Amino acid sequence: MPERTPKALREAIAEHAPELLPDFDAHWKWAIADAYDLGPVPAFMARWWCEYAIARDPKLDAHVTELQHRAAEATDLVEAKALLDEAAKIRYGARNLEPGE
Repeated sequence: MPERTPKALREAIAEHAPELLPDFDAHWKWAIADAYDLGPVPAFMARWWCEYAIARDPKLDAHVTELQHRAAEATDLVEAKALLDEAAKIRYGARNLEPGE
């Protein structure tokens, strides 16, 4: 993982998960740059930290995507909730990754 700065995270995304870059840049522009407000930076970083942590591992990314697709197609509410809970646990765990991991 990169340093916990927007610039370092953007550079890591550009290098290792470039498919995320358009959404990252658009979100930054809307939430931070165009708003002239640094208040949302911690929430922005938390979201994109997890997105990058998952995207940099193709197997994990595919697993999370599969969980979300299965939940969307599930006809049983309990099954859908369990699938989404599993994806949420993965995202929650990704937020604890530190730079250099």
